[in-house]
Amino acid sequence: MIDPTLLTVAEASRQIADGRLSPAALTEAYLERIDTLDRELHSYVTVLHEVALDAARTAACDIAAGRSRGALHGIPIGLKDIYKTHGIRTTAGSPRYEHHVPEEDSESWVKLREAGAVLLGKHETHEFAIGGPDFSLPFPPARNPWNTAHYPSGSSSGSAVAVAAGLCAAAMGSDTGGSIRGPAAYCGIVGLKPTYGRVSRRGVFPLSYTLDHCGPLTRTVEDCAILMQALAGYDLQDPASADVPVLDYRAALSTRLDGLKIGVIRHFHERDAVAGFGADNAPSAAYVAAFDSACRTLERLGARLVDLQLSPLVDYLDTNRLIMLAEAYALHEADLRERPHLFGHHMFARVALGAFLSAADYVEALRQRRELAVEFARAIADVDVAISANATGPAPRIDEVPFWGVYERASFTAPYNLTGSPALSIPIGFENGLPLALQIAGKPFDEAGVMRVGHAFERATEFHRHRPPIAASLPQHR
Repeated sequence: MIDPTLLTVAEASRQIADGRLSPAALTEAYLERIDTLDRELHSYVTVLHEVALDAARTAACDIAAGRSRGALHGIPIGLKDIYKTHGIRTTAGSPRYEHHVPEEDSESWVKLREAGAVLLGKHETHEFAIGGPDFSLPFPPARNPWNTAHYPSGSSSGSAVAVAAGLCAAAMGSDTGGSIRGPAAYCGIVGLKPTYGRVSRRGVFPLSYTLDHCGPLTRTVEDCAILMQALAGYDLQDPASADVPVLDYRAALSTRLDGLKIGVIRHFHERDAVAGFGADNAPSAAYVAAFDSACRTLERLGARLVDLQLSPLVDYLDTNRLIMLAEAYALHEADLRERPHLFGHHMFARVALGAFLSAADYVEALRQRRELAVEFARAIADVDVAISANATGPAPRIDEVPFWGVYERASFTAPYNLTGSPALSIPIGFENGLPLALQIAGKPFDEAGVMRVGHAFERATEFHRHRPPIAASLPQHR
C-alpha cells in the first residue's frame, strides 16, 4: 500500500470513507514520520502521540457506525503554537509561556475538532509571531524541508514545514504581514489568508488586532477549500468576526477560467521593490520567468489578464508596519517593561521599537490605511481577482536572515493584511531546488473565487506534486 502520508486531505478522506484507510493507521503513519524526521526539521514543539491515536480510534469507530462528520473526519492536522488548546501546552514560541497550559480552546480548533480532525501536535512559531528565527529560544527554529540549511520563512514556520514534509495532512497558521503566505511560498505548499473577519481569531495569541488573520496551510487548493469549509463562519465573541454567508468552497472549484478577468500587479516586484528598498530586493531572473509563465498558463485556461496600477509598494508596507508595531507594543508593553528577561532578543528588539511611536504616528497610519484600502477596492472592482508576486526568489540560508529584515526588506504579502483581502499563495516553480510562488487576491469574502483560480492553475501544472528531498528520501511504501 502507498504510504498514506503521501495522500492529500481529499484523497485520504475518500479512502477513509470507502473503508480502504483507517484514521488510526493514517495517524500512526504521521507520528512515525514525525519521530523519524522532526529531529532535523524542528517543526513541532509538542507531539501528542497518545491523544492523537485515541482521537483517531474514536473517529474510526464513529465513521464505521455511520456517524461521519465529513471530509475532515479522521484527518491528522497540526496547529501553530499560538492557538490555545485546553489542557495542552501552548507556548506562543516564547520563554514567557514555555510551560503555559490554557484552560480554553481557540474557536478555530473547536471548529476543526467538531469536523472530526485529529490533532497531532503544536507547531513551532516565531516568538509571538514576530521574533524569529531566534536560536536563543528554548524551541529551535524550524528548517526548510527542501534544504535544511535554508529558511522556511515565518512566523508560521513549523506549520508550513510539517505540511510540506508530510508530518501532518494540513495545519493552521496566522498572518499579520504574510506569516501564512511567506512560509507557504518557501516550502512549496498552499497557504490562504482569508478575508479579515472570515475566520475567528478568538483564543489565538494576537500580534496586531487589526491586521491578524487565521488560515490554513495545505498541500493543494482543494484541501484548503475543505479546511475553509469547517473554519469559515461568524463568531459572536470575536469583535472582528463578520456575519457573512459561507459558500460551498469545494463546489466552486473549477479546472477552467473562461470569462474571468484577472488583474496583474507587476510594478510591486518589477519596480517598487528596488525603488523602495534597494537593489538587493530585485526579483531573480528565475522568479520573473516563473511569474510570467504562470500568467501565460492562466491565459491558456481562459482568463483575460490586464495590468493594474496601485500606489508604490513602500506606501503599503510603511503603513502596515507602523500599525503592526504600534499594536504589538500596546499588547506587550507591561511584560516588556516588567519582565523583559522572559523575551527572546528578536522579539524584544523588534516590538520595543513601538515605544518610540506617537499617537499621531498611529492615527496617520490608520488614515493612510483607509485610503490604500479604498484604492485597492477600486482597482479590482472591474476584475475578478488580482495576482502579484510573493517572495521574489528562493529561501535564503537560515543563518543569513537579516535581523531587521521584517522591517527593512520588501514584503509582497503585507499589502493584503492592510486591505483585509483574501490572498492565496500557490507554487509556480523552482530555483536552485527551492520553491517559488505567487499570490492570488480577491474581493472581500470571495475566498471561493480566489481558490477557483488557484485550483485551476494547480490542475494545469505539476508544481504541487513535487516532494521535498527530505520527505522523498523515506520509503514510499509501507
